[in-house]
Amino acid sequence: MKLRALLSVAAAFALLHAATGSAVAHVDYVTDGTAPGSAGELFAAVFSSPLALVLLASGGILATAAAVGYLRFSGSLRDIEVARQTLASYRPYLPWMLRLSIGLPLVGAGFAGYLFSPSVAVNARLLQVGIGFLLLFGLATRAVAIVGLLTYLWALAGQFPDLLLASEYLAGFLGIVLVGPGQPSADMMLRRMVATEGTVLSRFQGLPKPEDVLSALGLTPAVAPLAIRVFLGANFIYLGVVQKWLQPTQAAAVVAKYDLTAVVPVSPELWVFGAGLVEAAVGVFLLTGTLTRGAAAAAFVILTTTLFGLPDDPVLAHVTLFGLSSALMVTGAGRFSIDSTVVPRLRRRLGAGPTSAEPSSA
Repeated sequence: MKLRALLSVAAAFALLHAATGSAVAHVDYVTDGTAPGSAGELFAAVFSSPLALVLLASGGILATAAAVGYLRFSGSLRDIEVARQTLASYRPYLPWMLRLSIGLPLVGAGFAGYLFSPSVAVNARLLQVGIGFLLLFGLATRAVAIVGLLTYLWALAGQFPDLLLASEYLAGFLGIVLVGPGQPSADMMLRRMVATEGTVLSRFQGLPKPEDVLSALGLTPAVAPLAIRVFLGANFIYLGVVQKWLQPTQAAAVVAKYDLTAVVPVSPELWVFGAGLVEAAVGVFLLTGTLTRGAAAAAFVILTTTLFGLPDDPVLAHVTLFGLSSALMVTGAGRFSIDSTVVPRLRRRLGAGPTSAEPSSA
């Protein structure tokens, strides 16, 4: 039921965009922007080119072969097993990773004069800096994350549909609510004071803890990977489909500005289509929990390439995406995922060697 609810919210993003039709592309950060181009013209240009079809087919075959090879041989490669175990051992640091991933860009957004996304030039310095610093400090962490979540939803549902571009904040805020403050944090220090006999705060012993209330609702830390990957995946699908395929003129402007066809000598149309295809594919893999750690690593590579390839791209706007991708490398897919259901059966059918890794961390 929780999975269906989360997927329904993700689907609502797409419906909201269809209703508004006014989302601003990431490329507006680095170009002056032009009128949206035709998705039909983009697809016609790509699929009428024999070279483009050959390149796309070759890329699909290579990606499929890599996935099959990974499923078949990863269980017998000690290096991959050690990498999995090492990443899983970082779970105690997950709350701190999430707080950094949300707190830092919020402080930066507050001082830079935009609301969550550089596309929304609204000065909310006191609010965003306050939320950011409290998250970094780890004080009233869950309550502050809920305030941030409600602020984002209020702004999105109000007059700023462009905030769909920053929908990764949903993943971050929800993740923080689910996993709590962790260590180091002011909340944990205060909690130890409460638990220690003889302290002034010990008189508050016996009060219900936030995690107890959430647990009664079925919202435990085990749900965090699901919430993070669903909304992060929806964000990557949005980036690929809406920004690239549905606004090809703007995306082609970026290709021209940075002379990307000199880096990879293909047509601008294929550049735009290919970039959208990769982002959308990563998003689908994350949303469905398919080879999640690999998809999160691919997302990290995409973001890093953008960071160094587009020198005037706003770095702070991508800190949350970097942090959430890193978090999924640590957690894996979690429950309700292809990794925990279909992937183990595929491994057995391919005759893969045994692995001690959790099914959810494929």
